Formats: sequence, C-alpha cells, structure tokens
Amino acid sequence: MTGSAPRTGGPPPLPVYLTSAVLARTADEGARVALVMLAAQRAHSPTLGGALVAALMIPHVAAAPVVGVLADAVRRRRLFHGGAVALYGAALVALAFLVGTADDVVALALAVAAGCVAPLLTGGLTGLLADLLSRERLTRAFSADAVSYNLAGICGPAVAAALGTAVGAGTALAVLGAGAMSGGLLLFSLRLRPRVPGHAGLPGHDGSPGPAGPGRLRAADLARGVAELVRNSPLRSVTWGSSVAQLGVGALPVVSVLLAAEYHAPWATGGLMTAFAAGALAGSLSYAYRPVGRDHPEHVVLWALPATGVPLALVPWAGDAVVAAALFAMAGFCTGPLFSALLASRERYAPPGARTQIFTLGAGLKSTFAAAGAGAAGALSGLGAVPLMLGAAVCQVAAGALALVLLAGRHTGPADRGAGPAESSPQPLPSAPDTRAREPRRR
Repeated sequence: MTGSAPRTGGPPPLPVYLTSAVLARTADEGARVALVMLAAQRAHSPTLGGALVAALMIPHVAAAPVVGVLADAVRRRRLFHGGAVALYGAALVALAFLVGTADDVVALALAVAAGCVAPLLTGGLTGLLADLLSRERLTRAFSADAVSYNLAGICGPAVAAALGTAVGAGTALAVLGAGAMSGGLLLFSLRLRPRVPGHAGLPGHDGSPGPAGPGRLRAADLARGVAELVRNSPLRSVTWGSSVAQLGVGALPVVSVLLAAEYHAPWATGGLMTAFAAGALAGSLSYAYRPVGRDHPEHVVLWALPATGVPLALVPWAGDAVVAAALFAMAGFCTGPLFSALLASRERYAPPGARTQIFTLGAGLKSTFAAAGAGAAGALSGLGAVPLMLGAAVCQVAAGALALVLLAGRHTGPADRGAGPAESSPQPLPSAPDTRAREPRRR
C-alpha cells in the first residue's frame, strides 16, 4: 500500500469525519450565544456572559502552537482527537450546570480549559484529512470541510437561540455539549494512516529520534509552525492574507446592525450575516463540485480575496436591505472557494511534522484578526455604516495585495524543497506534492 492510499476497512471515512466535524463545530459556534444567554437568564449578568465568551475564545491562539505540536507528535491520534472533542463537549455540559450556580471563577476557569482544547475542533480536525483520504480526493474533501464550517456558523447560533428561548439556555448549552461529545466518540471509529518514521516524534529508519514527542516538548518544536508561516512563501501568503481579510469580515456583524437601523429593517440585524453565511455555503458547495487551481491553490486565494471585497464595496449604494442582503450573499459566495483553497494550501505546503500545528495556528490567527475587526468596528461605530462598510471592503483588497507580495520570490514550501524524509521513506507522506508521484520511487 502506498502512502497516498487510505487504509481500508471500517466505515467510510469522509462521512464519519464530516458528521463529527459538524457536531463539534456547531457546539463551538453555538456555545458563544448560549453562554451569553445563560449568564443573562440565570445570573442576570451580561458582563459574566461576555467574560465567559472571552475566556472560551482567547485560548484559541495561545494554545494553538502547543496543541498543534501535541497532535503532530502523538501516536494514538484517534484517542487524542476524539478524546479532546469529547472533553470539550463535557466542559460545555458542565458549564450548563455551573454558570450562575457555582462561583464565577470556577465557570471562567472551566471555559478557559475548554478554550485550550478548541483549536483541535477547527484546524486540528482539518489536519486529519490527509491521513484519511488519498491525495486525489483531498481538494474536494477540503471543500466539504469548508461546508462543515459554514453549516456550523449558521446552525450553531440558531440552535442556541432557539433552544435557549424555548427551554432555557442551560438546556441549549447541554444539548450542544452532548453533540460535541457524540462527535468525539465518532472519531474513535476512523482508521488513520500510520505515521511515517522520522516525523512527528517517531524514530527514523536509521534509529535516530524524530522531533520531540508529547512527553518532551521543546521550544524549537513550538516555534516551528510560526517559523513556517514566516519563511514558507505559499503558507506565508495565504495565512497572513486571509488573516488581514478577517479584520473586515469580523466587522460585518457590527456593520449589519448599523445598516439595519439605516434601512429601518430589524430583520437585517441578523439577516445580512445569514445571507453572507448562506453565500459562503453555496460557494463551498460549488467549489467542491468543480474545484479549480488544484496544483496551485494559493492562486485561488489571491483572486478570491479582492473578489470578496467588490460586492461589499457596493453595499453603501444598495438603497435597501434586500439588495444589501444580495450583495452580502455574493461576497460570502467568494469566501467559499477562498476558504477551501486556504485549507488545501496549508495541506500542500506544510511540512509533514508540523501539519496540524500549521492548521491550528492558522485558525487561531483568523479568529484573532476577526475579533480585532469586531472590536475596532464597535469602537468606531460612531462613524456610521458607510465608512465601516467601505473599510471592510478595503481590507479584502488590501489582503489580496499583501498575499501577492508575500508570495513573491522563490517558493520555500515542502513542494519545492530538496529531497527530504518524505521522499526517501518507503511510504511518502500524503502531503507531498503531486509532482513527486511521478518520480521513480527510491528504494
């Protein structure tokens, strides 16, 4: 069996993976709404709700390098990933009982602990796809994975709001947590391709040790992913370009509130962002059906970034909420191929021993930039909807220009480096570029 062939036996890997990913990510998205509602309903403290959400989200970035290194080094990946997702769900269930009944410090500490696991629900899960599927199926698989993010972004807040209103926010949070626990248990059934010796903490064929394993993490291992995002030109381009774009995307919920007031259309407060999310879902499905740029997914990111900004720049001249919603949907549609190509770029150019760390770091950076964009838009809301909307559009164009500049020069990703362990090992890693599949196999 070659390194590009998935293991046989067991349930079909992609449907099981996607079901688990949707359950876990829906819980992650919905928990932010449910926690705010729960703090208001039970503790009568919106301040506590905001603190709980911050405690859940801030560790995304701080913990991303550590959990990424652990995920790349651990041998029992099914147990590690499945257990992490299940523990995240269990923490949400516990918070459903603790918020407003136990000391606030206890609830906040538990939210921080859950936030430290959260990077494995996003980039950590995506990093498993190359160990589940053949290289030829990865492009569509990443598009399908992008759909799981879109579905979670739509369904998570909706489920939390609906259940929180009907039966109470505590029940809503417990249901979301139970869903994540179910998703974690599903991961135990996946059959992952064995690790290749010489990578991610496993001994090499010559008996030499690989990178530090989970029991002996080193500063160099923690910094490896960050270094790749600085010196690896394709990864550098798509990571920092897409992160800067999130400054504008993060501002959109605030802009939507301002636009709804200007249009005298209360439904647009959430309706504009729903249109954006629905457009992103349609774009991901379209790209999954007919993917382009398989050989150079970073090029898809380059054109999709400014394409997202064009409809947003037209919103100030929309005239009414319905036209604005259509433009939001068009902008969202462009982010579907963008996100799918971003995931494919990380897989294609990330070094095998730091793949999951690259995914978790990238996801954490996007969340951080989006949060910064939301905070900046809130602070500048007095300027009105039009300047903020144009600012969000400019962020997309500027992100595309930045990505183009950062891509310039000789590519230094794994696809262009000299022969390494992935070439010389008996089973090439699935993240090796397609060009290597045409080379004679070394014995």
